[in-house]
Amino acid sequence: MSQFIVNPQRFDPYRNFKFQVRWDNRFVAGISKVSALKRSTKVVEHREGGDPSTSRKMPGRTEYEPITLERGLTHDFEFVRWANKVWNYGAGLGMESSLADFRKDISIYVYNEAGQVALVYNVFRCWVSELTILPDLDANGEAVAIQSIQLQNEGWEQDYQEKEPKEPSFNIPA
Repeated sequence: MSQFIVNPQRFDPYRNFKFQVRWDNRFVAGISKVSALKRSTKVVEHREGGDPSTSRKMPGRTEYEPITLERGLTHDFEFVRWANKVWNYGAGLGMESSLADFRKDISIYVYNEAGQVALVYNVFRCWVSELTILPDLDANGEAVAIQSIQLQNEGWEQDYQEKEPKEPSFNIPA
């Protein structure tokens, strides 16, 4: 049975290197890495006195792991602007946090090899809990300077309205 409905000839799963992140109704520049979307549900064990010597297991509280976004250091200030809504050093007493808008919903778009949107995940009520604005610097290094934010969130879901795209086929002349 094919794992793809619209493209049953497709065998390979989607790759992990074509994606974009969107917030405030626009795509964020330069995102090079997004950590995994992960949730876990605690197990609650229960046993009544007359039960056999085994426990019943029920789902408990569900937790969503923080998401980390990374990108190369540039002159785009979106990471620091958002982080400053949570805590803005020197903003004055009572003005350090922007309680009205420090949370944002974000969307993560995953593309197929042809550049078509294949999957969309919506992440809810995110806020920046950690900002790395300047990485370790090394005069002997040859790496790209990476900045990152860690986003706490209150859950995510796949956007099921986004359907599998019809992938193009190419007829190569003989």
